[in-house]
This record gives sequence, structure tokens and C-alpha cells, in this order.
Amino acid sequence: MQLDLNLLRALDALLEEGGVGAAADRMHLSAPAMSRTLGRLRRVTGDEILVRTGRTMTPTPYALRVREQVHALVARVHAVLAPEGELDLGSLSRIFTVQCHDAITTAIGPILLGKMRAHAPNASLRLLPEAAVDTLELKHGHVDLAIGSSMPDSAEIHWEAIAEDRLVLAMRSGHPLGQRRLTLRRYAQAEHVIISRRGRLRDHVDELLGARGLKRRVVAAAPTSTAALYFVRKSDLVTLVPERMCRPTVNALGLHTAPIPLQLSPSPVVAAWHQRFDNDRAHRWLRGIVSRAITRLEDTSS
Repeated sequence: MQLDLNLLRALDALLEEGGVGAAADRMHLSAPAMSRTLGRLRRVTGDEILVRTGRTMTPTPYALRVREQVHALVARVHAVLAPEGELDLGSLSRIFTVQCHDAITTAIGPILLGKMRAHAPNASLRLLPEAAVDTLELKHGHVDLAIGSSMPDSAEIHWEAIAEDRLVLAMRSGHPLGQRRLTLRRYAQAEHVIISRRGRLRDHVDELLGARGLKRRVVAAAPTSTAALYFVRKSDLVTLVPERMCRPTVNALGLHTAPIPLQLSPSPVVAAWHQRFDNDRAHRWLRGIVSRAITRLEDTSS
């Protein structure tokens, strides 16, 4: 049976008003049109719904039995199809899942948690690490918002470039590289830790050095920037990290940073989400607090 929702609305009106004329007025229909609708309802349900008793109409036992259910169904349909109301953060009970690399998690996680606890105390936040391989988490609805450095190539994934970040060299305080002018040769001669979630021991920096006849010594690959920064904390190892996103950890560990003598383009900070969330008010609020948190990091870096 192909259900006509207008029949459900008409049945609700007939059962609430107890007559064809009053139901027709409520539905803004003529009395003959409502009579024809009552005929359709009788054919669909196999019941008379309303029977005439003198000048009035009396609901059948079936009509009395389903009246409350029909009214509740119509109310639910209206709630589903009605325009979304104002977002009530105080009563919002929702789990937001954000996927990003550890530097972003460390940098903006405390800000996001603070905002949620202050404005949406019943909401929860799940912060997931970047996957080692490309996934379809956004498409499948497992992740609400992904923050990274690449623009999605799928039309159904929408995105916004929130900020830019640049790589800087991180080292312990008092490191020999920080005592004199940092040349490209001195940089290449240091012992390096690469940040790679896939465990790679080479990246685009090695290609740039190779084009200049230089080669660096990579002694380790760390899966996260936080791990790499701890590696360099008490050694002469150095590592390249995103300047703004890693600033909280760099400061907490008392490390020193310096620009490297290579022309590296800044990396964008991109927030991506599935198009199904474009007009979702709660999701827009999430995107807003993420964007402001990252902008706040930019402001404090200048």
C-alpha cells in the first residue's frame, strides 16, 4: 500500500471533529471533497470510520481505538517536516565526532571542551586520530568533522579552509643549531625525527634537499608530533612541526623553534564535512567553535 499522508491528516481531522463538515473546514476543503476522502479511508481501512446516527456521526470501535495513535502520528510527521527551530544548546544531547591529527587535538581540544561544557553541557565530544589510510568516515557518518591539510575531491564532501600553518624546526633549548645562524647545510647535518603516521623515513623535504645536493640523516619516524617533540626534548635530535598547531606543546615542553632555510609553502588547515550536515544547526555550531578556536591560535601567534 502506498500511503498518502494527506489521508492520515484527513483521518485525524475526522476523528477529532466527529463530522465531515467540521473536518472539511479544518482541512480547508469543501464538504463533498471531504466526503470523497472519507470514502477512500473506508476502502483503505475496511472500516466505516464514522456512521450516521440521526443528525450526528458516531465513530466506530476501530475509530475510537486508533484515534490517539493517528493524532500522535500526524504530530510526529509535522515535527519531522516542519522547519528546524532555534538551536537550544542547553538541552542539546548529541555526540560530536571530530577527526584530526594530534597537534590539532592538543591545540584546540581544550578550547572545544570548554565551549561545550559551558554552552552544551549535555553534548559529548569524541576526538579521533587521523587514519593511517584514506577512509570514507565522513561519507559513512562515522565522523562529523575532519580537520586536516588536504581539500577533499568528492563533491559530496564540503570543506572550508580555516587557516594556514607553516613548518618550523623544533629543538631543545640550548641546541647547537639555535646558537648560530641556521644555514641549509647545518640543517641537513643535524639528526632528524620525521613525523609520519605511516612510518615513512622520507618526505618532500628530502626531495628539496636532494635538489640542492644535500641529504639529511633521519634517525626515526614518530607517529605523532607530540611523540616527536618529546624525542627532541632531551637530545640533539630535531623535528619539523606545524608552528601554530604545535605551539601549546612546544611551550609546555620548553622547546625552541626556528624557521628553516627552505622555501616551503604554508599548509592549509581544512575542515571537511558531509553535505548532509550543511543546514544542521548543531553541526554549524560545531564548525563555528572549531573555526574560532583555530583563529584564536592564529591571533596568539602574531
